[in-house]
Amino acid sequence: MRYILTIRYGVLKNTSDFFAPFNTVKKGDPVIIRSHRGVEFGEVVIKVKEIADDASIENLGEVLRKATTDDKEKQKKITDDLIPAEFKFCQRKIKEHKLLMKLAHVEHLFGTKKIIFYYLASGRVDFRELVKDLAKEYQARIEMKQIGVRDEARLLADYEHCGRELCCRSFLKNLEPVTMKMAKNQKATLDPSKISGRCGRLMCCLRYEDNVYEDLKYNLPKKGSIVKTAKGIGEVVNYDVLQQQVTIELHNGSKIHMSIHDIIDRVREPVRQKETACDRPCEKDCDLE
Repeated sequence: MRYILTIRYGVLKNTSDFFAPFNTVKKGDPVIIRSHRGVEFGEVVIKVKEIADDASIENLGEVLRKATTDDKEKQKKITDDLIPAEFKFCQRKIKEHKLLMKLAHVEHLFGTKKIIFYYLASGRVDFRELVKDLAKEYQARIEMKQIGVRDEARLLADYEHCGRELCCRSFLKNLEPVTMKMAKNQKATLDPSKISGRCGRLMCCLRYEDNVYEDLKYNLPKKGSIVKTAKGIGEVVNYDVLQQQVTIELHNGSKIHMSIHDIIDRVREPVRQKETACDRPCEKDCDLE
């Protein structure tokens, strides 16, 4: 039997599924893996399932072995000695070549002569001379990788406002887009400082319950709807998604709160305008209902 394991690896804390021909590792164990980038040092996140020996493992990496004491010492030397030296050298060369880029991190792969330099820049950068200097210095394959602010936070930040490790560092495989509409659906505050993550963009956790809110919101009459109740006909002026309640302004000007199950009939729905959504917190309370 073979096993599918989820492994976390690399400075970006990537998580992917790998197959292992043995069953001697458990959650948290350091392992040596072969990914699409080469031989790397990783950590077991979870054991997913057993698979038959003849099962397809296409596009899966391989767990080579549980990390030995020598492997751990080698990785420690890479982290403590090689990477800081490579970072300083690259920074010096960036200044010498007067390149408009900011070096964010360096990744030195465990089992191959490959070094990845992560940088931020507002546009394209001609770093050909820089790469020549780096290749000459380290006699290794050099890769320059431009990243955005979300990946920078993934690299450099540790904890979020909630006190937990950043989701993008701990378990998220893909950084999906997050929109202001999700915050509006959940009636979250639109204060940018409270709904922005360490990267300055909307927090990824706004996505987690969005489908539930969308389903619950679907059952509610929209704002501006005219509805019939036991107390008369009125207009929906507000609603509570989780409580499945609405606030209705009657023709006499009074307001009542009731469950949607107490609405006798929906007389008229409002004309809906095309919605737009952005992935950055707004200074204004934009009305994306």
